[in-house]
Amino acid sequence: MSDTLDIASTAGASPSATVGSGAQAASAPTQAFLAHRHGLWIDGAQVPAVSGDRRTVIDPATGAPIAEVAEGGAADIDRAVAAARTAFDTGPWRALRPVERERLLLRLADLIERDADLLAELEVLDNGKILPMARHGDLVLAMDSLRYMAGWATKIEGTTIAPSFHYVPGLSFTSHTIRQPVGVVGQIIPWNFPLVMAIWKIAPALAAGCTVILKPAEDTPLSALYLGALIAEAGFPAGVVNIVTGGAAAGIALVEHPQVDKIAFTGSTEVGQEIQRRAATTMKRLSLELGGKSPVVVLGDCPVQMAVEGAAGAIFFNHGQVCTAGSRLLVHRSIYADVIDGLAALADGMVLGAGLDSASQMGPLVSAKQRARVDGFVQGALAQGARLVAGGAAPDGPGFFYRPTVFADGTPEMTLCREEVFGPVLVAMPFDSEEEALALANDTRFGLGASVWTQNLGAANRFALGLKAGNVWVNAHNLLDPAVPFGGHRMSGYGRELAHAPLELYTEAKSVTVTLL
Repeated sequence: MSDTLDIASTAGASPSATVGSGAQAASAPTQAFLAHRHGLWIDGAQVPAVSGDRRTVIDPATGAPIAEVAEGGAADIDRAVAAARTAFDTGPWRALRPVERERLLLRLADLIERDADLLAELEVLDNGKILPMARHGDLVLAMDSLRYMAGWATKIEGTTIAPSFHYVPGLSFTSHTIRQPVGVVGQIIPWNFPLVMAIWKIAPALAAGCTVILKPAEDTPLSALYLGALIAEAGFPAGVVNIVTGGAAAGIALVEHPQVDKIAFTGSTEVGQEIQRRAATTMKRLSLELGGKSPVVVLGDCPVQMAVEGAAGAIFFNHGQVCTAGSRLLVHRSIYADVIDGLAALADGMVLGAGLDSASQMGPLVSAKQRARVDGFVQGALAQGARLVAGGAAPDGPGFFYRPTVFADGTPEMTLCREEVFGPVLVAMPFDSEEEALALANDTRFGLGASVWTQNLGAANRFALGLKAGNVWVNAHNLLDPAVPFGGHRMSGYGRELAHAPLELYTEAKSVTVTLL
């Protein structure tokens, strides 16, 4: 999910023009999938919800319905957990060798690559993102992450220990540790990167030998359901991966279920806190990747154009619907005015449109509810005295579009400077010294991402050490790689995705001591 957006090259088009059309522009295979009567994936098969309820999926570019999916609830979670528990405890999955788990994951990656064009279109229609980002960003990262995680299946290791038990003289001992899969895992993912988030959750759990119940976001279920079909095609045993579409009722049932051993969640801090409370009664293992209010710090030696393009990419990537979105811009006063002017011009020149239209540079927000939330923050910033220099409203026409928005002269006490918006809204503040910039950057309850832009390696290192964030980038933002751990500090959650870190999340350590007779 790189921040490399081609948003500067067409600046100067009609201000925030809206172009394109919706689902009718999709390919025939995608249209056929949308028309399918989608069920829940439980125990290796698609089944209807126990209630028979259905949910309509909306194309955010038009506001029109494009598909229907089953609306799962507590009874469906019970079925899915039972299937996952049987698969883990007594099914063929537990007998597979690590190399066989690896091969299944690699086979799944190959199937995703085979159908990458279709999956990219589903991401566009489900979420609203533009097709180049879906196809060359999301799909590539999903495949790379899956193949990387597959390799860990054969590299789960323990340690050998020479103990010194002083109270049993004359005997010798040896101790060692082993790591075993934690068991049945409930995974709840957000709507901003549906397929990537599904892979980031499922792949390490399966590599470790766990079984899974995945609950995708209710607004964006389509790629997860297609993934369910690919998982079955790849040859995973029944019950190893179960996918339940639905809303809060399904999520609550999953978190509270006594037969679920761990919950992995990506989403808002507020929901993460509620999951902590509900999971406490059963002492579930938890990993939480939550919200952020990431600072972008631009020092005085940074070239202005580099700062403008970097800050724009940090906030407008995926329409600002990113947990690490660079939504707070801190710029040295010596270049502050020039950077603000450049950002305003760039934002006003961006072309809004449906993700399948090649002219689009930014798609819609995911839902009408999300657009209303974003606009609420914008109106609040205006009321609190922030200076609007670009955007600030929804364009006319269908869909859930919102103009890329830039505020200048924010102050730390403003709501816009403190709360996660999850939309294309940037607030900028000037600073005069490194110490002031670091204090402003760390003046937040969150701690997920941060970036510093400078040509001074010493300054870059000082900020990398001083920023209270789990992920720090220098002269970049939102760069992610399967080999680099990702996660937050403070109210941005705990636990890490990617690299070797998830193996600890999805395994339990056990120590074994042997008396050498």
